[in-house]
Amino acid sequence: MSFPDFRTRRLGLTAAAAAIAFAVAGTAAAQSMVVRSTGPSASKYPTGAKLKASDKLTLVAGDKIVLMQGGKTRTLSGPGTYGASGPIQSNQTMGSAVTRMLASGPSMRSRGGFSRGPDEPKPAELRAPNLWFIDYREAGTFCVADPATLMLWRPYMDTDELLKIEQDGKTQTVAFVVGANFRKWPSDAMPVKYDVDYRLSGGGLSAPVTIRFKPMGEVPATPDASVDALMAKGCTPQLNRLVDTMAEAEASGG
Repeated sequence: MSFPDFRTRRLGLTAAAAAIAFAVAGTAAAQSMVVRSTGPSASKYPTGAKLKASDKLTLVAGDKIVLMQGGKTRTLSGPGTYGASGPIQSNQTMGSAVTRMLASGPSMRSRGGFSRGPDEPKPAELRAPNLWFIDYREAGTFCVADPATLMLWRPYMDTDELLKIEQDGKTQTVAFVVGANFRKWPSDAMPVKYDVDYRLSGGGLSAPVTIRFKPMGEVPATPDASVDALMAKGCTPQLNRLVDTMAEAEASGG
């Protein structure tokens, strides 16, 4: 009786392992996740839902679903029937705007606002350039990467504004001066506390805004991991900011 030699068995095992790895990678890459869902079918395809490559989405008028697959987004609008997966190029990389959005440890020297002019975009059309800046126009839960470097951000810098922060009977005022679109959170006078409400008013706001903080922990390095973490913690304003930036990067080619 003859037996295959060691080299033959090793090659066979290597080929089998490669086939398994390819199959697993293909399955992972084919899976999509709903990262935004609006319209009549939103409850049918809720945010966070995982979809297999073979799944079909049937949308009606007014539906808009944003899917993420392999760090890239696809936007589907109804009416129509669509496959859950689309072609993804393995060599695609994040655009510069997405890279800046995900960067940890934003610098106090960062600039992200503008001086308003007749041909400039409206402030409502702009978003904070980094996930870890607080765009204080956005109410809701905010994931904090590092309380020591937490920043407040506004979309313009051509006026002086006073932003008032209130929490548990305490009040702190933050001054935004001409030429500045960000200020450090006043952590000495008002330390960051989790799962409590902060009321923000003034600062150019048309109405007071309420925010609360959640600890992010380790900062995710990829869009997929960031979406998962923000979704799990309920940090919807940051999730929307990231999804919008990714979609715009796709539309502009990065």
